[in-house]
Amino acid sequence: MMQGTALALSPSTSYLKPPSRNSIPKPSQLSASTSLIQLDNLTCVRRLSLQTLFYTFSSSSSSSSSFPSFNKISASFLFSSQRYDNLKVRAAPESAEDASNPRGMVKTLQLGALFGIWYLLNIYFNIYNKQVLKVYPFPATVTAFQFGCGTLMILLMWGFNLYPRPNITRSQLEAIVPLAVAHTMGNLLTNISIGRVAVSFTHTIKAMEPFFTVLFSALLLAERPTVWVVSSLVPIVGGVALASFTEASFNWIGFGSAMASNLTNQSRNVLSKKLMVKKEESLDNINLFSVITIISFILLVPSAILLEGVKFTPAYLHSAASQGLNIRELCVRSLLAGFCFHTYQQVSYKILEMVSPVTHAVGNCVKRVVVIVSSVIFFQIPVSPINSLGTGLALAGVFLYSRAKRIKPKPN
Repeated sequence: MMQGTALALSPSTSYLKPPSRNSIPKPSQLSASTSLIQLDNLTCVRRLSLQTLFYTFSSSSSSSSSFPSFNKISASFLFSSQRYDNLKVRAAPESAEDASNPRGMVKTLQLGALFGIWYLLNIYFNIYNKQVLKVYPFPATVTAFQFGCGTLMILLMWGFNLYPRPNITRSQLEAIVPLAVAHTMGNLLTNISIGRVAVSFTHTIKAMEPFFTVLFSALLLAERPTVWVVSSLVPIVGGVALASFTEASFNWIGFGSAMASNLTNQSRNVLSKKLMVKKEESLDNINLFSVITIISFILLVPSAILLEGVKFTPAYLHSAASQGLNIRELCVRSLLAGFCFHTYQQVSYKILEMVSPVTHAVGNCVKRVVVIVSSVIFFQIPVSPINSLGTGLALAGVFLYSRAKRIKPKPN
C-alpha cells in the first residue's frame, strides 16, 4: 500500500509538465469519482480516477525516489496550465492513527482505571484483613482462607473459559513449587505482622523489599548493583529504622515477621528469574500466579491445621463476635478480604503486562503510600512527626530505587 503523501502541484515543479492538447485523453477513458479535492481559488473539483494510464514514470526517473514502495509509478494529470496554478493536493491519512490516536487514548484510560482498581482493592484488603485479624487472631487460618477464595475464583475463571487454562508439564511444576512455597510463607508472615502491629507500620517495613532484592540478586544471580542503586538503599534502610524506633505499636513479632516476609517475597522473585528461564516452557504472568495460588492453598491448609488447629468451630466464631464483630460481619469481611486479596494481585499482573517493570515498581511505591495514608486515616493511628519523617524517607528511597534501576551500567 502506498504511504500517505502530500503533493503540491504548480508550474514550478520540475518533473510535472502540462500535457499538450493532443495528449488529452478522451472522456470515455476516464471515470469520475465522487471524492472532492479542496482548491484555493475554486470551491471544489471532482477527483478523477484513471482506468487507462497515459503518462508513465519509470523507476529510473528523478521522481521515483519519492515513492519507494513501487518500482514503477504511473499517473496521469489533467489540468489547465493557468487555471490550476494554485492547485494543492493533500493525501488523506493512511490510517486513523495519523490524524488522531483513539487507541492510545483508550489504552491510557484503561491503564489509569487498572491502577485505580489496584489501589482501591489494596486499601479495602488491608482494612478488612486488619479487622478480621484483630478479632480472629489466627493468621495461618485466615491466609489459607484467602488462598481458598483465590483458588475458587481461578477454577471459575478456567471453567467458564474466561482465561485459557495452562497445560502444566512436570518440569514447569518442579520450577513453580519453590516459588509457591516462598509465596505462601511471604503472605503468611505479612498477615502475622498485620495482626500484631499497625497496617501502616507493616507496609513501612515492607518498603525494605528493594534491599533484599539487591542482596539476593547479588548472591544468587551474581548481578552487581550500580552505585545509584546502592545509594538509593540508604534512605530506605534509614527511614525504616527511624520509623521503627518511633512506632507506637512496635513489637518484635510484628517487626520480625514483616522483615521475614520481605526476605521470602524477594527470594521468590529472584528464584522466578533463576528457575523460569526457558521461554518456551514459561507461563504467562496470570496463569503463573494462578498455579502458585492453588499450590499455596494446598500447602497451607494442612499447615494451618497443624499450627493452629481447626478454628472454624462455633466457639471460636462466638469468641470473635464478643470482640466487636458478629459472626455474619466476620464472614462477610473475610470473604471480601479474600476477594480483594486475589483480585488486586491479578490486576497487578495485568498492569505488568501493559507497562515496563520500572513503571510497575513506581506504581507499587505509590500504592504503598496510598495504603499507609488510608490506614492511618481509617484506624486513626497516632503518628509522630519523626515517625512520619521515617516513613516518608523510606518511601522516597523506594522511588529513587525504581528510578536508579532504569540507569544502565556503562560497559567495561
